[in-house]
Amino acid sequence: MEQLTDLKAILHSKRANIYYLEKCRVMQKDGRVLYLTEAKDEQLYWNIPIANTTVVLLGTGTSITQAAVRMLASAGVLIGFSGGGATPLLAASEIEWLTPQSEYRPTEYVQGWLSFWFDDGKRLQIAKHFQLLRINYLQSVWSKDKDLKNEGFFIDDEDITRSFSGYPDKVEHARNVTDLLLIEAQLTKNLYKAAVNRTKQEDFVRNYDNTDNANLFLNHGNYLAYGLAASTLWVLGIPHGFAVMHGKTRRGALVFDVADLVKDALILPWAFICAKEKTTEQEFRQQILQKFTEHKALDFMFDSIKQVSLRGGSI
Repeated sequence: MEQLTDLKAILHSKRANIYYLEKCRVMQKDGRVLYLTEAKDEQLYWNIPIANTTVVLLGTGTSITQAAVRMLASAGVLIGFSGGGATPLLAASEIEWLTPQSEYRPTEYVQGWLSFWFDDGKRLQIAKHFQLLRINYLQSVWSKDKDLKNEGFFIDDEDITRSFSGYPDKVEHARNVTDLLLIEAQLTKNLYKAAVNRTKQEDFVRNYDNTDNANLFLNHGNYLAYGLAASTLWVLGIPHGFAVMHGKTRRGALVFDVADLVKDALILPWAFICAKEKTTEQEFRQQILQKFTEHKALDFMFDSIKQVSLRGGSI
């Protein structure tokens, strides 16, 4: 059996796997974490490589043993309970992650974060910095992703260029977070329009409760991004309540801030492309996880949060 120190040998930012499981039983067996599925005439065991996994999402029809939870926690794997298709994310009656209860995590990041967080002006500057990081990442991804180009997403197309026009100046002159949220919402709306035009999803209206594939895939992909964000913050020891953008009254709001760094770049276009191609939810999920790895989304989240923390908000 692996020692606990070995289980954490792979940095969270380098781990490859996010699991979404349904209609199965998760258990510990012979020093490994497995999930058991029942086919028509047989039971099948599948291994979860926990040392190379960031998040396990348990959907409908799942159960998990105490021994499995203990092993997942020892490897620093986050466990989330969710509905079908990974949404909504549930635990008891709140949106929450069950995080491994080790407090032997770094202190410099949370201390650096708190050194600016109580200053409204500095917190606004970090929120603006997040917006610029988000745009730079999107432009980088869209400029080099050959698959996106094959689908007609070119960063220098007129409508996409127009969406970004003057964005840094608008961000810089935002007077408060409310202004920033409006600027962000307008950009995302323009990107939705660009994606609709390229994938012929003319009837699309963004609504979290709609059951069309584009909305379902956006919801699903966003929750995968929340998993990466929650993993990043747990490893760095920064509580989810210290948000810079989504409001001090929402306990998990920093997860949304961090997830926003990659959502428009990766989730948005592929939700529309997969809706156009009528892929299954599983195929969409695999596509998103592949793109997370290809464009080093988790690395980008870690680097961004560490940079802000270690500079104490002096960006």
